[in-house]
Amino acid sequence: MKRWLFLVHRWLGVLLCAFMAMWFFSGVVMMYVGYPKLTDGERLSALPALRAEAVRIDAAEAVRAASASARPGTAAPEPRSIRLTSVAGRPFYVVAFGRDTVVAVEASDGRRLGSVDREAALAAARSFAADPIPDPTAGPPAYLGTVREDAWTHSRALDAHRPLHVVEVAGGTLLYVSSATGEVVRDATRTERTWNGVGAWIHWLYPFRGGALDPWWHDIVVWTSVAATVLTLAGLVVGILRWRFMGRFRSGGRSPYRESWMKWHHWTGLAFGVLSLTWIFSGLMSMNPWKVFASPGAPRESTMVAPGVLGDAVAASIGRFAATGHVARELEWRAFDGRTLLVAFDGAGRTRLMREDHEPFERLSFDELAAAAARAMPQARPVASTVVERYDLWHYARAPHTMLGHIDRRLPILRIEFDDPGRTWLQMDPHTGAVVSRLDTTQRTKRWLFAMLHSWDWWPLLERRPLWDVLMVVGSLGGFALSVSGVVIGWLRLRRKAKTLSPAGRTARTRQGAAA
Repeated sequence: MKRWLFLVHRWLGVLLCAFMAMWFFSGVVMMYVGYPKLTDGERLSALPALRAEAVRIDAAEAVRAASASARPGTAAPEPRSIRLTSVAGRPFYVVAFGRDTVVAVEASDGRRLGSVDREAALAAARSFAADPIPDPTAGPPAYLGTVREDAWTHSRALDAHRPLHVVEVAGGTLLYVSSATGEVVRDATRTERTWNGVGAWIHWLYPFRGGALDPWWHDIVVWTSVAATVLTLAGLVVGILRWRFMGRFRSGGRSPYRESWMKWHHWTGLAFGVLSLTWIFSGLMSMNPWKVFASPGAPRESTMVAPGVLGDAVAASIGRFAATGHVARELEWRAFDGRTLLVAFDGAGRTRLMREDHEPFERLSFDELAAAAARAMPQARPVASTVVERYDLWHYARAPHTMLGHIDRRLPILRIEFDDPGRTWLQMDPHTGAVVSRLDTTQRTKRWLFAMLHSWDWWPLLERRPLWDVLMVVGSLGGFALSVSGVVIGWLRLRRKAKTLSPAGRTARTRQGAAA
């Protein structure tokens, strides 16, 4: 058994130590430069204020125009989301039907947007990148063509917008423009693209995405992580077995190895092996292998939006929001407890709400949220509710460039706990009426096995930077040193193996045998 343990560790190390070194190095890069994304903050700050006089149709008309492509004899699709936003400086309704279909309708005349061509993409990019103080040395935006998917657009959230127009603007930033709505849906700065070559792009094994191996990318990541977990676990056991806790070897040391690389590998393995194991294993958990974190069910909260309720006075609603000092840059119709809420976002992402009475207000009451949550979980009983006014283990903010850092984590929220078999928690945002997160036992377990172990998302630590940075970087450097030493040891072993298998090596072995 011990022999097999040594052999498994040896040959998996030969195969995988380079991958592990890459993961540790790229993980440090990702702490400071994430995969390109367009956050809501970036998007809203680039939008102009909505002008009431330019909005001449209501949301219900826009939905009818967007639904006009339904086949004759079939029911018109129900909208999943409705937004009034700006495309190239002009107000448009953007209506989403499910995950894969999104339609833009001009708010001035109800005209459905057709194909987005080169000029429309350039106009959208110019509007998005407009600088109040333009640089006279900067050239005009450069149109680079269209892509279905490239290194910076692997997100499935972009599927409804493909193919994407690519425009390069001042500073080398790439803007990706939706061919369905004409909106800028992603930006990738030169800095992000440069660092992602040794960051998220290789950390997530994205070289396997978008090509012939794309259907197997998920399995490649999962099984590589499984093998790396086995490698690290076997190495820990071997390292402990080879360490003299009582007494010493004839060399005088507690480690039996005399070669510098073997000794270094043994020491760093004992020092950073457990940490390396938790990082590799938690990386595996991030892929939800074999759907181990699939939740049994979801709240029966309706996601369909009924635009007619608040759609008859859109222009007047914009004016009412402005009268309270809230300059809306985007409106969104949202389903809440069987009704429709109108949510207005300003350039900083702050919100105001409006019900059927057309009176703006700041946020919903916690009683309203609790009642909506109870109706969303009719088969369960609420057993506790907590107003969360400070970030904690289950609700916390991350930097925008990090994974899920683009999600706005406001305070306060209401956390409602239910007595269903999954012990579900619903966390609800009074500023928008949205369910911020749904955490059952499975999802809370994933929280520990992925976020907590992989990026140490523990709020008392996150709020004490640079302590978090120091611990993460030191741990990553230890894992990197462990992996690099494994790469060198593997290379030396393969070189020795090649020599023994060469004609000269076989001749030498034959002579040694004859001499014996």
